[in-house]
Amino acid sequence: MKYKMLSSLLNGDLQTIEKELENSIQASDPLLHEASLHLLQAGGKRIRPVFVLLAAKFGTYDIDVVKKVAMALELIHMASLVHDDVIDESLLRRGAPTIQAKWNNKVAMYTGDYIFARAQELMTEVGKPAAHKLISNTIVEVCIGEIEQIRDKYIFDQTVRNYFRRIKRKTALLIATSCQLGGIVSGVDERTHKTLFRFGYYVGMSYQVMDDILDFTASEKVLGKPAGSDLKQGNITMPVLFALKHKELREKIITVHEGISDEEMQEIIEEIKKSGAIDQSIEISDRFLQKAFDELKKLPNGRPRKNLQDIAKYIGKRKF
Repeated sequence: MKYKMLSSLLNGDLQTIEKELENSIQASDPLLHEASLHLLQAGGKRIRPVFVLLAAKFGTYDIDVVKKVAMALELIHMASLVHDDVIDESLLRRGAPTIQAKWNNKVAMYTGDYIFARAQELMTEVGKPAAHKLISNTIVEVCIGEIEQIRDKYIFDQTVRNYFRRIKRKTALLIATSCQLGGIVSGVDERTHKTLFRFGYYVGMSYQVMDDILDFTASEKVLGKPAGSDLKQGNITMPVLFALKHKELREKIITVHEGISDEEMQEIIEEIKKSGAIDQSIEISDRFLQKAFDELKKLPNGRPRKNLQDIAKYIGKRKF
């Protein structure tokens, strides 16, 4: 099932969340409101809210409760993107100017902080202490991940373990938390919501590895930014780690810096694509995806499990 078809099953609820997301970022300061709205209107697949809604189907589904969690998770994700763009000095996000490009770094950082705070306010309306603790811990881990990303820039000798730890905090934990919180607020038992967490973690790891592959293989039109942007910004991803094992290619990769010419960068990108690093990275993504499917088998059979399986397949098999 395609993602659009899957999300259409939740269409009414997703529309509700989209409308209320806009209301949730209302701010008395015009600039703060405009910057927050600019980010929201840049779009996105709303994957985290979809995971919250689908996971909640395993319990007592109440959209008035579930939507608050779904919105909070999307706002946390949005805030982390704003901070990422400042760290990476990115000018484009999904083909549109980033907040820091359209305004400046100060506006971007305050906007990100404001959106984080709004997410926490939404969670106070959910009367589940376990949910509050989980989302607070997740925000802490996301922030640590952002610091690690700064620390690891242009460090070409880092290990795969470093990379996995970073993408766990950057992406996987937020998706895992989306799944677990959907279960918790719908009243599922502990075994079920912990299984949902593990499923979301493995899907999130697969998702980020695939994103890192797409940075080399997808077009600028699809990416909304130039191909190879991650490497140019000093982010060492799975394909780069595999490519660095080739001695001659390694000598070229370690020369990458922010001011490298487009021609030199394109040459390195093409050599990485020819090195076998992409296929090796796809294999890693597939391994994580299989672990996610193994967790799904522990959940009750039925439509919710089938829908989670479909979205996991979509994540693992995106076109590039």
